[in-house]
Parts: sequence; C-alpha cells; structure tokens
Amino acid sequence: MNEQVTQISGRKDEHLRICLEEDVSSGRPTGFDQVRLKVQTLPEIDYEQIDTSTRVFGKTLSAPLLISSMTGGSGKTRYFNQLLARAAGEFDIAMGVGSQRAALVHQNLEDSFAVVRWEAPKALLFANIGVAQLNQGFGAEECQRAVDMLEADALFIHLNALQEALQPEGNRNFSQLLKKIESVAASVSVPVVAKEVGCGIDPRTAHSLVEVGVQGIDVAGTGGTSWAAVEMYRQSDPIRRSLCQTYLDWGIPSAEALRGLSDLPEGVLKISSGGLRHGLDVAKSIAMGAALAGFAHKFIIAANSSYETLKDTIQLIIMELKVAMFISGAPDLKSLSSKLEE
Repeated sequence: MNEQVTQISGRKDEHLRICLEEDVSSGRPTGFDQVRLKVQTLPEIDYEQIDTSTRVFGKTLSAPLLISSMTGGSGKTRYFNQLLARAAGEFDIAMGVGSQRAALVHQNLEDSFAVVRWEAPKALLFANIGVAQLNQGFGAEECQRAVDMLEADALFIHLNALQEALQPEGNRNFSQLLKKIESVAASVSVPVVAKEVGCGIDPRTAHSLVEVGVQGIDVAGTGGTSWAAVEMYRQSDPIRRSLCQTYLDWGIPSAEALRGLSDLPEGVLKISSGGLRHGLDVAKSIAMGAALAGFAHKFIIAANSSYETLKDTIQLIIMELKVAMFISGAPDLKSLSSKLEE
C-alpha cells in the first residue's frame, strides 16, 4: 500500500477515534428548537395505522431515515460500516458511506465499503466522493467506480471547504468545480446529491448545483459534529489548533439551511442533517420539505457500544417520529407539510 493511501487510512482511523472519544459538537443550536408543529389535541387518527414509509430514488423505506456518511477506508472503519449497514438493512432505511477516495486509489480497501451492500442487499445506498478530488485527477470514471463499488443507488459529492482549509494535508483548490460537477452528474449512472459535512449549504450554492444537474441537496448544517473540532484534536501545532478553534461554530444552522431550500424546483431531493437529536426533529424536517433526515454521530456512538444499542437507537427515533405524527394529526409523511406552524 503506497504512502498516500496509508496516510488517508490513518486519518480515517484518527477521525473515528476523535469522534468516539472527544467532544466534537459545534456548540451552536441547529435551529430546530424554534420550529413548531401544530398541536392537534384530538388527532382523529389511529396510531397503529400511521404510515412512516417513503419512496426515494425508486426504493421504498420504512422510515425517512438516513445513516449519514461517516467512515470507510481502513480495517477499523470496515467494522463500523458493517454494523451500520446491517441496521440499515434490518430497518429498511438509507445509508451513505464516507469518502471512498482511499479505495479508489488502492483496491485492497474496497471491501471496507463493499461490505455495506453485502450486509444490506436491498437498502438505498449512497456512494461518496469529495468535491476537491475533482481537481486532483478524479472525474466521472472514478465517480462511477465509487458507485459500482457498493452498487449504490446515488452518489454523494461532499463539499467540505472548511475541513480542507484546516487540514494540514487538505486539498484547497476549489476553483472551476461546478463545471466538473456538471460533467459527473451527466455521466454517472445514478443521481448525484451534493452534501456538506457540517457547515450547511447556502441557497445560492444549492440553486447553482441544481442548475448543473445535481438531483439532491443534503444541507448537513451547523449544530452537530464540527469538523473544525475534529481537526483541532488532530493538531500538535498550537497555531493550527488555534486556527481550528476559531471556526468551531462556523456555518449555517441546519434548520436555517433546510429552510433555504424551499424554492428549489419540485422533485429535487432534500435531506436534513446536522445535529438532529431525535424523531421530533425528523418530523419537523419532513414538515419543512425534507424527504430524508440523517444522523451520523448519534449512530456511530451507539454502534461503538453494541449492535443492540444501535438498533435501540434507531427504533427510538422511529417511535419518536410516529408520536410526533400522531399528536399533530398526520397519518402519513405527506400530511406533515400542513402541520408546520407559521
């Protein structure tokens, strides 16, 4: 395995360790506390008949949940992908993997991602490549390989300008990327979805991405894991630690970022993520127009405890969503759109 791949795999393990052991929250509210669903004291619906299912990119899910992109690219991260994918398959929910860059460079790492499809043969899966790699020699061919690696149903292109700026080894050339995203979107065999990694996507960028062929936006807003915090814990240089600390709460809070997608064309997939805490935040997200709600840190912490803890965590979120629908009088997810307080 070459030195570059060894460094990437080592960084993956380091990121995982930090997320499991350190406080990496941004400390900034997501904004969902300010979002209210209408109270319906007499719901006039049967709780047992409430339908939490949805259909995304041709696949039916039991609930609008996404195990958000986290990891892959090393032996340790393979284990977590395996557990997370098993849960995605068991609960019929969606899952995304972390950046597949290392596996595209070294095929010995492919199974740390391919295991996801092995464990969840029918699940809605998102492949993942970093946008910065499109200026590092990657193109449509590599993106298609990422899709094929796990027989994915869609491709995340993640936008992580702040993280790249703060990493000593980061790729900071973000010039002329819209044209390259357009080329990828026109060439790969599955829909392309743009996602942030914890700083939110602004409305102008979202519109620009849709105009070049992107079929979905995952806001991944501020309020959850701060990658500035993760990178801060990696630094031994006090200057670089201080640089990271300056940007711990940078970005657009998740609820605000989701609200900013309200005038995107009909049919564009909207994903709410970034610091969501429970099923009530999922219900609020769906009411605000999201089709999926993603969790990352909550699930990786649960998986680190045990597979049973991970299952219990997912089950609780689904129950919380169902209760939110019941007490606001929404028999199905589509009905939630009329339950948002103005």
